[in-house]
Amino acid sequence: MSKKYDYIIIGAGLYGSICAYELNKLGYKVLVLEKRNHIGGNCYTENIEGINVHKYGPHIFHTNDKQQWDYMNSLVEFNQYQYSPNAQYKDKLYPLPFNMNTFHKLWGVVKPCEAEQKIEEQKYKGKITNLEQQALSLVGKDVYETLIKGYTEKQWGKPCSQLPPSIIKRLPVRFTYNNNYFNDKYQGIPKGGYTEIFNVLLKDIEVRINTDFLNNKEYWESITDKLIYTGPIDLFYNYLFGKLEYRSLRWENELLDTPNYQGSAVVNYTEYDIPYTRIIEHKHFEPLNQKQTYISTEYPQDYNGENEPYYPIRDTENTNTYNQYKSLTELDTRYIFGGRLGTYQYYDMNQIVGQALTTIKNITNA
Repeated sequence: MSKKYDYIIIGAGLYGSICAYELNKLGYKVLVLEKRNHIGGNCYTENIEGINVHKYGPHIFHTNDKQQWDYMNSLVEFNQYQYSPNAQYKDKLYPLPFNMNTFHKLWGVVKPCEAEQKIEEQKYKGKITNLEQQALSLVGKDVYETLIKGYTEKQWGKPCSQLPPSIIKRLPVRFTYNNNYFNDKYQGIPKGGYTEIFNVLLKDIEVRINTDFLNNKEYWESITDKLIYTGPIDLFYNYLFGKLEYRSLRWENELLDTPNYQGSAVVNYTEYDIPYTRIIEHKHFEPLNQKQTYISTEYPQDYNGENEPYYPIRDTENTNTYNQYKSLTELDTRYIFGGRLGTYQYYDMNQIVGQALTTIKNITNA
């Protein structure tokens, strides 16, 4: 007896939606199930008073891969937005990423050799076993204490000395006067917001929102032979090996009767005593002339199973737990696990695009 669908995809985020789009182009009959009340996953943007609001935090697509850039622009047109956030510490603003503008503000230095010398004098040179030592070994004491320590401890809910060094394997440091956060050749945001991408990707595909796959798992499995799952992998296996840890976020949102609140899309607040990590002013992602502006104040918080899991805490214990779940995925060929939650890995969007296209390539070559 033939099944109703060739593929059921669980999750209408970037990975799931690209897989659905590509499979549909290849002639497969696809159904997408989405637990939330909208498509787009964490990339979802909502138009509020003419402003495209990044509802789950700011997203900037950046890549050095021309194929990825061309692929995304074949769906919708991107602007040329470059991410240049600022950090506020004790009422002073510092440009990010760490560059000569930052070092001049911090120390008054003008020449790159002066900044390099300052950092070299302050670097930690011992054995690295935690994030604090890792950061000190990369940028020295002043940059760490002013711009990293408080922000990171708020973000992860633990002292930097108790966090794994892998969280910051590298830090963007450049000895030029260049505030562009990313080094990638291609950078931008979809004109009209990210939801436009998903409207294109899922235009000809059956999508059911407000539908929790795990509430009726046996039924969905009965009407297809193949499933692509992008939800939390530990939840899928009913926490057989225990729960994986995440950090979550919440936002306080305001529509303000002013055309410009902070002059920048993102300002980080790096003092530990300030409970939020950053304020996002969404209209600066796509400069418009509205008389109002919309801001989101971001507060990190513990993941409790009810709020959204954002950042995997990939320490040794969690990684070992994930690997136990991963071993189970290799036993069931009906399922493909992908995306951030399905693989317990934080990805940039370009990595998700690459992962999805590789998945489709593997399917076609099987």
